[in-house]
Amino acid sequence: MFTINNEIHQWILWYAAGINLLSLAVYGWDKYCAIHHRWRVSEIMLLVLAAIGGSVGAIMGMRIFHHKTLHWKFRIGVPLCLMLHCLLLIWLNIHHII
Repeated sequence: MFTINNEIHQWILWYAAGINLLSLAVYGWDKYCAIHHRWRVSEIMLLVLAAIGGSVGAIMGMRIFHHKTLHWKFRIGVPLCLMLHCLLLIWLNIHHII
């Protein structure tokens, strides 16, 4: 049986995997839409995905699809989100919350 901390770790792991895969897919979809002159995903939605935990997927999407790499909001904002997520995980581990 899992303890509380193990269950929290599992939830965090599944959430992180899911939101990062979603973020990567949305960045790819938006690049596809940009190339094919279709309706686009809003920049705020792309940034929100990074902010709510999808920063690794967003960075991968920016690199793989060469998408939004020239926009300062993305070049600065997405890595900043990643740093904040890492600091949050470190803080939570230090305080034995996760």
